[in-house]
Amino acid sequence: MEPSSMAMGEAKNKKKRRGRVKLARIEDKTSRQVRFSKRKSGLFKKAFELAVLCDAEVALLVFSPAGRLFEYSSCSCIGKTFKRYQQFTCTSKETTGRQPKLEDTTCSNIQQNDENIHSDLKSSILDIASWANDEHLEQLDSNKLEKLEKVLLNALSMIKSKKVHRLENQDELG
Repeated sequence: MEPSSMAMGEAKNKKKRRGRVKLARIEDKTSRQVRFSKRKSGLFKKAFELAVLCDAEVALLVFSPAGRLFEYSSCSCIGKTFKRYQQFTCTSKETTGRQPKLEDTTCSNIQQNDENIHSDLKSSILDIASWANDEHLEQLDSNKLEKLEKVLLNALSMIKSKKVHRLENQDELG
């Protein structure tokens, strides 16, 4: 082989490598959205592959920067996987004997009866209504807006939980 053709062959064999991505928030809004979309697609593809290749039960929740929910579940209902996760974490907390922290309220919220969920939901809806009636909603500071967001997300979570519970009961009866 001639030296010039050998150099061309080596150049063909060398693959271009991607540079390391700097892990910092992307400032340009359009670039950030494009990157989110591509990364989200890749993440969902990997979740699907893991479920199929390894027969794993996979549930994936992604909230976009705009607050949209994207979800994937390898079984028929993401709620079943989430309930299994809750049971697992509750069981592991009981076996370790540690006291639940303030952040661990999810486990107890899942185990509440319908009346407690209903009263919590009613309370959340009243909070939302009081915020919505505020004439100066645009002038609220970030702390108050964050509190409103948490109330809305909590109410949405309770509604979804109630819906899943009713659908599971219908499936069991039907």
